[in-house]
Amino acid sequence: MKKIVLIAALAFGTYMVSAQAPEKMSYQAIVRNASGQLLTNQNVAVRVSVLQGSAAGTAVYSERVTGTTNVNGLVSLVIGSGTVISGTFNSINWGSNSYYLKTETDPAGGTNYTITGTSQLLSVPYALYAKTSGGGGGGSLTLPYTATTNNASTLFSLTNDGDGTSVEGINNTSTSSVAAVRGMITNVAPGGFSSAVRGLNSGTGGLGIGVWGSQAGSGWGVYGVTPDGLGVYGNSSASGYGVFANSNTGTGLNATSTNGIAANIAITNNANNNNVLNASTLGNGTVINISSSGSGNGVTSSTGSGFAVQGITSQQSSAGIIGDNNGNGEAIVGRTTSGIAGAVVGRNDGAGYGVRGFLATNTSGTGVGVFGQVGVSGSTGRAGRFENLNQNNDRNTFEVESNSTGNIPDNTLGNVASFLSNNTNSVSAAVRGETKTIFGNFGAAGVFGVASGTGGFGGLFYSSNTSGNGRALVALTDGNGDAILANAGKDGDAIEANVDGNGRAIYGWIPSFGTGKAAEFKNFNTSNTNPVLTSTNTGNGIAGDFFVDNTSGTSPAVHGKVNSQFANFGTAGVYGESVGTGGFGGLFYASNASGNGPALIALANGNGNGITANAKNLGDGVESSVDGTGSAIYGWVPNFGTGRAGYFRNFNTANSQAVVSVTNAGTGTGLFVNHTGASGNIATFQSGSTNVARINKSGTGFFNGGTQNSGADLAEAFDVEGNTANYEPGDILVISTNTDRTIEKSSEPYSTLVAGVYATKPGVLLTEENVDSELIGKVPMGVIGVIPTKVCLEGGNIKRGDLLVTSSTSGVAMKGDPKKVQIGQVLGKALQDYDQNGIGKIKVLVSIK
Repeated sequence: MKKIVLIAALAFGTYMVSAQAPEKMSYQAIVRNASGQLLTNQNVAVRVSVLQGSAAGTAVYSERVTGTTNVNGLVSLVIGSGTVISGTFNSINWGSNSYYLKTETDPAGGTNYTITGTSQLLSVPYALYAKTSGGGGGGSLTLPYTATTNNASTLFSLTNDGDGTSVEGINNTSTSSVAAVRGMITNVAPGGFSSAVRGLNSGTGGLGIGVWGSQAGSGWGVYGVTPDGLGVYGNSSASGYGVFANSNTGTGLNATSTNGIAANIAITNNANNNNVLNASTLGNGTVINISSSGSGNGVTSSTGSGFAVQGITSQQSSAGIIGDNNGNGEAIVGRTTSGIAGAVVGRNDGAGYGVRGFLATNTSGTGVGVFGQVGVSGSTGRAGRFENLNQNNDRNTFEVESNSTGNIPDNTLGNVASFLSNNTNSVSAAVRGETKTIFGNFGAAGVFGVASGTGGFGGLFYSSNTSGNGRALVALTDGNGDAILANAGKDGDAIEANVDGNGRAIYGWIPSFGTGKAAEFKNFNTSNTNPVLTSTNTGNGIAGDFFVDNTSGTSPAVHGKVNSQFANFGTAGVYGESVGTGGFGGLFYASNASGNGPALIALANGNGNGITANAKNLGDGVESSVDGTGSAIYGWVPNFGTGRAGYFRNFNTANSQAVVSVTNAGTGTGLFVNHTGASGNIATFQSGSTNVARINKSGTGFFNGGTQNSGADLAEAFDVEGNTANYEPGDILVISTNTDRTIEKSSEPYSTLVAGVYATKPGVLLTEENVDSELIGKVPMGVIGVIPTKVCLEGGNIKRGDLLVTSSTSGVAMKGDPKKVQIGQVLGKALQDYDQNGIGKIKVLVSIK
């Protein structure tokens, strides 16, 4: 074994020089038997332990590895890849102590280790320690590092020819006023233009940056402070910008001051004719926005010979000068004391406006474009007057036009014109329109309302007082014409009526002295296929409710009738349709619990069906249920009838579904057939119109093709000695000598009373009981067939074909000795081998002999 250890150490060292991950060691050994002969092509097992300190030290790691020797008896194993017994290989601290390798070998590949050896691990394996030794080659700095020198050259220089950063400073502390990179000039009188930090960019392109400062939050990208000098100074020696401020969404330049001037912009050269300040925008915002919260002027302008303020515009939508009033004053005031001239006069010599008053930005809803008022200080007259002095002028004397969308919540707002008679005791009309003509032409009306857009109303009458009882619209005629005539020329409705409360959208009624109809609907167009009357309800109520309120009446609430020679889809006296994902096409409900009338009667006096039902998709053609004790479907033939009570048939040769399917979730019989006639079979089954099976009236079954069962044996129900709970499938059963027709578990070897085996799944179960018996207190004893049977090794290992007899273990069989077997003792023949300790089950061809 000593030689083996030396070979193992050499291989081990060679492996670890190149190994980095995973951490494993190679192990090789030559294995011989007790006679010194090489064990070739042999499975061997080695228990490997790493001992700390000495050859008898504590095992810090142990595992079991296996392998196969080659033709020279050499086995090659990898330590660290076997089955771990204790410890963790990767956690061994190779640099903390000396270690020894102990090997225990079982040449048979089991756990009977007969060869043992221990040797010290030398320096090579400690390559495993190199990963934690800390050294990695190259120089290192001890932090913090401080050095002072007097040198005119650059003390520290890093050149990076790649895309990375040459020097990076990172600070993760949360302390205030810290710096990731800090530059300092400590001399209080440095040379001109000295800089603590200087950034140089030698690029000549337009996107180079000398110093870049950025801040991810709301702080400063670049921050400069000074008591009397310049916090940040920018200078342009050519056509560039001394300081350039830019912002994507914020403010490009923000100047503030506590006591001084926020910003000072001046040209100090008398020969410079450029503007002092240029401000422009490419957007729609204000170029300069000036506001003052004090008493000072928003803008004060003075000039020697020019204009103090000059406003110029070339756009119709703008103004040269505009005065805005955001308080209680007036934007522009014109005053006059003349009796002939206006304070403000607007004259139009072209096609524009004489006077235009408009609201531009006010959104409070209280502004007025033009405000005419009378009654101030007791004055009388008209607030406004519009007059047409030319009889040949066919233009409207007064026009009011609005582009407002209106106000639905408050209909007093957003109107083109609003007229209010503000007197609760008044009987005057807010608007009175009258026409006096003999013509009934279109437009000859007291009030003519037109909706010329794609929406809106030609007229709207609204009774807005929720406590009032007055009508929104009353139409009366004392002549023979209609009170209201409505006509829709296109796809709209002639009359649309709706109700928000509990009333009726349309209420047609006949007084007690009237002889007319409450309503009549007719279609005189023979080519019109639309229904004469349509009722649609999106709520939970009934779309149409018809009620004959007469307990002695015999007329129907609804009478649907069609006279046609066609039986097309939809040609019906009553056509009910359900277009949603639920609901019923028709529902008939006999709601009186004491009534005996059917919910639906369908009669056919011809040759057609009383009811035809069809489901195209996954639904049922007819679904019937019952909540009481009746039948969900009751088909019957009267004593004079010759038809069938029920008939089911499948005409689709590709349909594999059952024609009739019965599922029972209760405890009753799934299918009940009661034959009360004098003769005939209870059931007859045909294939191709030929009888293949039947059950006659006495209960005898006849099967032309024989029978096939899912079980594997023939069994008969027997009573047992004791409680049936003490018996289980596979028990060997013998004839009881105490009770007639009773069995019990076997209890002695080579019993001649052996009768069978407790059947696991009998194919046929014989019994002397009636078909209604539940066979309580009985067990199925298999007497012939393949049955799982309990066995043991009392008679030796069982091979296929061995004769089986009873054993001394209760209910268990064993292998029989052919020299001892007598007539009546053989249970059957084994169909499986059995060589396990204890009691098990195998399949047995049971045949008592």
